[in-house]
Amino acid sequence: MTGDATAGALPATEYGATNSGPPVVFLHGFAADALTWAPVQKSLARSHHTLALDLPGHGRALDWPRIGNAAVSARAVATTLDLLGLDKVHLVGHSMGGTTAALMALDRPERVASLTLLAPGGFGPEINHRLLRRFAAAVEAEELADLLEQFFHPDFRLPRLIARQTAAGRARPGVREALMHIAESLIDGTSQKVLPHEEIAGLPAPVKVIWGTQDRVVPAHQADGLPAQLSTHLFERIGHMPHLEMARTVCQLIHQQTAQG
Repeated sequence: MTGDATAGALPATEYGATNSGPPVVFLHGFAADALTWAPVQKSLARSHHTLALDLPGHGRALDWPRIGNAAVSARAVATTLDLLGLDKVHLVGHSMGGTTAALMALDRPERVASLTLLAPGGFGPEINHRLLRRFAAAVEAEELADLLEQFFHPDFRLPRLIARQTAAGRARPGVREALMHIAESLIDGTSQKVLPHEEIAGLPAPVKVIWGTQDRVVPAHQADGLPAQLSTHLFERIGHMPHLEMARTVCQLIHQQTAQG
C-alpha cells in the first residue's frame, strides 16, 4: 500500500500487518526515495508492519515546504510519526537517512525501539563531496550510470535500467535544483559534521551499524573505534549500498534488532 493520506505527513510506502508490534520505518539516503528499500521492506513485511518514507526534497516529497540537511529531515520524520500515531518504531536509515534516524533517536529516544544504521553519514568528517555534488547535478543517463557505479562494489552488476529510471526522475521540474541544494546543506566545504558517538551509544535502544569495506562515499574506517555498545558489522566486497548489494543479510540483521527492541 502506498500513499500520503495523512495531511502534513511525509509520503509513505506501507506493507505488512499493523498489529505486529512497533513498525519498522525505513529512511533512504541522499538522492534516493522510498523505493530503494523495496527488496528489504517486502521481506520484512512478512512479519512486521513496515513503512518507507520519502524524505523532504525526494520522491513524492519533492515539494515539501522545507528541504535541507538531515536535521530538517529528522524533524519531518518526527512530525510524520506523530501524525500517524506511531508512538514507538524501529528506525532503519541508510547514509543521509542514517544520520536522520540517529538525530531523531537522540532527540526522542523514547520513540525508538531500535536503531539500524547502514553506511551512515555523520560518523566521521570524510565524505566523497565531489561524487555527491556531481550526482546531484547530473541529468543524462550515461553520466548517471557512471556515477551510480561508484556507489556499489566494483564487482556489483548495476542494471542499466536503474540509470535510465534515475534520468527519467531527474527530468521532473525542480528535482535537480532540490538535490543540489540538499547536497550543499549536507557538505561543509569538503567534509561533513560528525554525530556524537558516545550519545548514540548511550541510547536506551539497541544500535546496529552496517558498513561495506569498499564504500566509496563515506569510508568504512569511520566505524573504527566506535563505542563498544554499538554493534558494528563490516562486510567485505560491499560498497555504499548494502541494502541492495546484500539484501538478505540486511534483513537478517534488522530481524535481530526487532527481536531485541
